[in-house]
Amino acid sequence: MRKSMGVVVASVVGLAFAAGVAVAAEKDIKTPRVPAAELQKAKDMKNPLQPTPDNIAKGKAVFEGKGTCFTCHGNTGKGDGPAGAALDPSPRNFANPEFHKVRTPGEMFWVIKNGSPGTGMISYNPAMISDEETWQVILYERSLGGEK
Repeated sequence: MRKSMGVVVASVVGLAFAAGVAVAAEKDIKTPRVPAAELQKAKDMKNPLQPTPDNIAKGKAVFEGKGTCFTCHGNTGKGDGPAGAALDPSPRNFANPEFHKVRTPGEMFWVIKNGSPGTGMISYNPAMISDEETWQVILYERSLGGEK
């Protein structure tokens, strides 16, 4: 009896956790995380860096290192990092090619620089990474969705 009760409790906890993860799914990728008053300016920003293998590798190093992006966005950028599991909405999934079709590099830069209201995303630039590193991270993140 005691063993079967433990299985039931473990199953209920597992289902509750799974339900919580489902509820914390990424909100619609078509919904910008840049405030309306700043959106056009952000969309108009262009990455001054080219997506060279060197710049993408530098972006990956920042993503996996001092930028700590992996803690929420996961090692493969799918939004499945250990710290991201508790966030609602969940972190953006950079491996989703559809995300990159609707969100511009400028919007991504704005979010890294300013944080994202209503999410767990805080400002990382300039406190942790520079403008150049931010653009390199964006090149890396966009490469995860197949963008060159």
